[in-house]
Amino acid sequence: MPLKNLRSESRPCLSLVLAFIVLTLSVSLPFVKSALSHDQKSFLWKIQSGRGTVYLLGSIHLLKKNVYPLNETIENTYESSDTLVVEANINEIEKLDLTKLTGRAFYQGDDHIEKHVSPETYRSIKKESETLGLPVELIRMQKPWFLALGLQAMELVKLGYDPQYGVDFHFLAKARGKKRILELESVEEQINLLSGFSEREQELFLLYTLKNLRSMDSQVEALVRAWASGDTEAIESVVTESALQDRAIAPIFGKLFDERNLKMCSRIESYLNSTGSYFVIIGAGHLVGKRGIIELIKGKGYVAEQL
Repeated sequence: MPLKNLRSESRPCLSLVLAFIVLTLSVSLPFVKSALSHDQKSFLWKIQSGRGTVYLLGSIHLLKKNVYPLNETIENTYESSDTLVVEANINEIEKLDLTKLTGRAFYQGDDHIEKHVSPETYRSIKKESETLGLPVELIRMQKPWFLALGLQAMELVKLGYDPQYGVDFHFLAKARGKKRILELESVEEQINLLSGFSEREQELFLLYTLKNLRSMDSQVEALVRAWASGDTEAIESVVTESALQDRAIAPIFGKLFDERNLKMCSRIESYLNSTGSYFVIIGAGHLVGKRGIIELIKGKGYVAEQL
């Protein structure tokens, strides 16, 4: 595939690197409007140390335009903060080395996905590509992890969702030229994570995606209601249900959530040990549960107050 085509076609997929699994659920906007009342808590926490302050916001990475304006508590907290911190600065995607990305995302020469997945998996891939009207030549070239993200992206676009209206993009746009912007990770790190999955893990990730594409829209109300009202138990339920659907994918969830939570928590603690205030945006699924960032930071002796 020519690099000029890769640039345009890969952008929605790369945005979905930040969303991963549970956060690729769709958003029911009529429900969101009724949920964003001002007397409810936000999916936002305040954590203080003797030196620094961190405001930790759980994010939905893909939304629709009419979700805005966000809760005033969230917007006012952002305005009062010195620094914006995101998982990865999606605005930096254009700086990626596309030659390197091509090698990670696409098979080269006469290699293709049929040689790396089971016949049953390939039949499922072909069936989905026919449903979406995708040329089989494009499908065959993609490695399973990248194809999984691409299929998610296309389904979300079909449902009307756009990373441009995600919480991360919203605050990145506001912060440009006005606030310092830091990353907990980077887009390249996240690509390295997914492309570093074993062939079996990549196939399982793809099978999980194929299995859940049609249910994206049906699961969304629970996710958005929980996020909009700051309901951590409900978000945890969504995450847990997703993880338990297929035990084989549990190790992948461990890499996507648990291992990254530990690293991000360590970075957050470094902000608490410095001066100033940090508005930190992380996918909502990373904050909940016993291995979530909120519990991890509490385990280090800090108090996390939900706003």
